[in-house]
Amino acid sequence: MKISDTPLVSVDWLSKYLDHPDLIILDASIKKVTTSDKSLNEDLQIPGARFFDIKKSFSHQHSVLPNMLPTPEDFEKSCRKLGINTDSKIVVYDTLGLYSSPRAWWMFTIMGHKDVAVLDGGLPEWTKNGLPTENKTITQEFLLGNFKINDRSKYIVDAKEVLFEMNSPESVILDARSYGRFKGTDPEPRSDLKGGHIPNSLNLPYTDVLTDGKMLATKDLIKLFTHFDIENKKLIFSCGSGITACIILLAATLAGYTNLWIYDGSWSEWGQLEDVPIES
Repeated sequence: MKISDTPLVSVDWLSKYLDHPDLIILDASIKKVTTSDKSLNEDLQIPGARFFDIKKSFSHQHSVLPNMLPTPEDFEKSCRKLGINTDSKIVVYDTLGLYSSPRAWWMFTIMGHKDVAVLDGGLPEWTKNGLPTENKTITQEFLLGNFKINDRSKYIVDAKEVLFEMNSPESVILDARSYGRFKGTDPEPRSDLKGGHIPNSLNLPYTDVLTDGKMLATKDLIKLFTHFDIENKKLIFSCGSGITACIILLAATLAGYTNLWIYDGSWSEWGQLEDVPIES
């Protein structure tokens, strides 16, 4: 079984291969930092799903910034605890449609694991189609996997690199936050952060690449990205804390772009630094 020719699979595809012995389904749900809304399906999961805990197991626990990428060694260890093997076929989803699952997909790809895809529409699309669910289990234990990383985490930039790249004609920074947060007219969900955006960055709210919790069709994504002067450039994706940046990075991947990087600190870092420029 091959996961997919693209990093996105449909609920029809997943239902067909649900019982495949090499398939591992990961629930990478987190709560939206910008809303108090609760998912209607937060107590349910796709049968056999394993919880990919972005906040604890799959983020750097010693960083003062939220959701920072764990070390390759910690990522490998946490994957093995979930019973993930080097040859595992992985489908990742979340309970909000397309929100945090692209972050999990991105982590696997930069750690060198290619057989991974995001479930388009996530659990809402799954239940909408009348497909089976089960109650989430409180504790999960699995046979230790043999997952091995092939570290490719060079596809990350830090604040020092952003200071250089924001003035480079060969690079474009795309910010996935809402227009109001990008312009500094809406408050940041973290009160210690300034408003505004990185100079010369462009605003592409992650909601613009979605429709009803699913990714836009590839032809529509291609059309959307043509509004930006990004052909043959290094694309750096930023957001509030590294989560929704991965949504628009996934969209760019589907549209055919390849030189894709994440500013992992994103606005959680930039918005509190004292010695960096900010525009509004």
